Order: sequence, then C-alpha cells, then structure tokens
Amino acid sequence: MAYITSRFFLRHLRGAPTSWVRHQAKGKIKREGVGLSFWYRPLVAVLSEVPVDDRELPLLFHARTSDFADVTVQATVTYRIADPAAAAHRLDFSIDPRRGGPRGQPLDQIATLLAELAQQPALDLLARVPLTEALTASISPVRDAVSAALAADPRLAETGVAVVSARVVAIRPEPEMERALQTPTREAVQQEADRATYERRARAVERERAIAENELQNKIELARREQQLVEQHGANARRKAELDAAADLVGTQGAAERARVAAASAAEQVRVAAAADAEAQRVKLEAQAAGRRAVGLAEAEAEAAKLAAYADLPAGVLQALALKELAGQLPSIGQLTVTPDVVTGLVTKLTGDAPR
Repeated sequence: MAYITSRFFLRHLRGAPTSWVRHQAKGKIKREGVGLSFWYRPLVAVLSEVPVDDRELPLLFHARTSDFADVTVQATVTYRIADPAAAAHRLDFSIDPRRGGPRGQPLDQIATLLAELAQQPALDLLARVPLTEALTASISPVRDAVSAALAADPRLAETGVAVVSARVVAIRPEPEMERALQTPTREAVQQEADRATYERRARAVERERAIAENELQNKIELARREQQLVEQHGANARRKAELDAAADLVGTQGAAERARVAAASAAEQVRVAAAADAEAQRVKLEAQAAGRRAVGLAEAEAEAAKLAAYADLPAGVLQALALKELAGQLPSIGQLTVTPDVVTGLVTKLTGDAPR
C-alpha cells in the first residue's frame, strides 16, 4: 500500500517494491511502474495501485461423487498479477489521492473468479468417480484438472492474472461417512493388534513355561549337587573320624608305652629306693643294735658300779635312796595332806632304824 504525505496543496506518494502505481492527470498517463515516488496535485490526479506480489488463495468447497456422497475439497491457488496495466483497465484498483485508501475491492473479484474457475473442473471430475476412488486416487487428477483449467481460461489472461500453482490439500468425506469408511481399517488394525496381543501373550506363556522348566531344572541340579555335597560331607566326616581314631590309637599307644616306660622306671626307682631303704634300715638297725649293746653294756657297767657303791652303804641310806628313786617315778601330786600320825610313824621308823 502506498504511503502518502501532504505538503500545502501537494501530496507525495511513496510506493512499495511490490506495488505497481499509475498516475493519471487530465486523462493522460503521467507515470507508472513499481516502487515510484513522486509529487502530485490531488485535485487533478487519478491514482491506481496494483499489487504484483504472489498471493495465496485458500479454497474450500463441497462436491458430490458418482455414488452421491458429499466430499469436501481443500485446495490452495497461488497467483499474481502479471500484467498490472491490464488489471488496472479491467478492475478498479484506484486509490484515494488524499489518503491512499482503496476505493474498490478488486482482489475479492479476482479471488471469486479463481474460486469459480477452480471448482468447476474439480466438481466435474469428482462427479464421475465413486467415493473410495475420490478419497484414494483423485487428489492428483483434481490438481491437474484445476491447474489446466486455470491456465487455459481466457478471462484470467485478459485480466492480467497468472496462476503460479494450484494445490489440492485434502479431499475429505462427511464425518459420519469418514468414520464408517475408517471402521474396516480400524477393525483390521484392531484385529492385527489383538493378534499381536495374543501372540505376545502366547510368547509370554511360552517364555514363562521355559522359565519354569529352567527353574525346575535348576532346582533338580541344585538338589543333586546338594546330595553330592551331603555325601561328600559324610565321606569327609567318616574320613575325619577314621583319621581321628587312628590318631587317638597312636596317641593311646604312645601314652601306654610312655606309661609302661614310666611304670618300669618308677618300679626300678622303687626297687632301688627299697633296696636303699632296706640297706639303710639294716645299717640303722645294726647301728641301733650296736648302740643298744653299747648302752646296755654302759648301763650294766654303771649299774654294776652303782651296786658296787651301794654295797658298802648302810641300810637306812639305801632306803632313803629307794624312796628318792620312787618319788621320781611317782606322778605329780597337786595337794598332799600330812597327818601327825603319818609323820610320827615315819619319824619313829626312821629314828628306830637309825644306828645308834
């Protein structure tokens, strides 16, 4: 869109690089082209602005197939105004010389023309094919038919419009019909999913069975190895008991031999000690006997000497000595009571027997 500024009674237009502008004054063309910039008087100026860039026109229309099914065609047409001078002659592209706003809707007219030209070949083609073919194999034929119709239409050439491309995005049936058509596919997919589920379950069951068999084989192998381990433990215990018994036997025999040797040694020691004791006892007895003989002889000699000494003593002295000896042999007397009769008799006896 052109940019217009005012200065006193003049106006200045600065165009865009994608806009074609024509300036007419008094029925004559002053200037025309793309990207112009100029001064003009708005009272006598007639301005036309034609866009020359590529434009997208989305199309959405309904069609009916040969089996009377409604479908929706979604397409896009790309076009541009190749001859802006012809378009300015055929359509109203004039703009307000004071403010620059468009006075008509020429682009809407072009869009309507393109939509009508694009729908006709699509409707004719889809009316000759059934629904399933229209949905599966008619996109390319519809696109080719639309492109050919737009390229060959003389009104577009006279208007200066060139179609760059035509694309058919989708051909869709009504929602109910689409769901009905999707049902077999959905059922087939569901059946395939169920089959895959069943196969997965079957594989899972088979794997579980294989795992169970493997676990059972492992348990059997573990039981067999445990049995071997128990048997080996028993054999080891039996061998250990035999070795312990042999060691105990050897130890017992050694202890018995040591005891026999010790007993023999002790017996020899006892015999030697007994012989020594006997010899010592004999020597002791002989010594005791010799001592006794010597003591007896000494006592006999002393007694003989004593008797020899007593032979010359008077009888009273001998009695006194006898009493003294007797008194030495009597037990100790704690308390003695002497009566006058005893003393008188004893004194009388001693005095009566004494020599005069």
